[in-house]
Amino acid sequence: MTIKVVRGNPTPEELAAALAVVRVRAAAASAVPSGAPTPRDSWSDPSRIAGRLLPQPGPTAWSRTYWPGA
Repeated sequence: MTIKVVRGNPTPEELAAALAVVRVRAAAASAVPSGAPTPRDSWSDPSRIAGRLLPQPGPTAWSRTYWPGA
């Protein structure tokens, strides 16, 4: 792996810090098995709205079924 500084003049400490971050990220990426499922984001988890009560029937109930709390 070759890393090249394109702009600026980093100090040896800045360059060492940047390389440490790159090495840690590479090690973390190689530690994850390729076939492992990725964790689900919490915003797309349907259980976050499943615990709420459905809106009461009425003329505007259809609009509140998709946007809970609206």
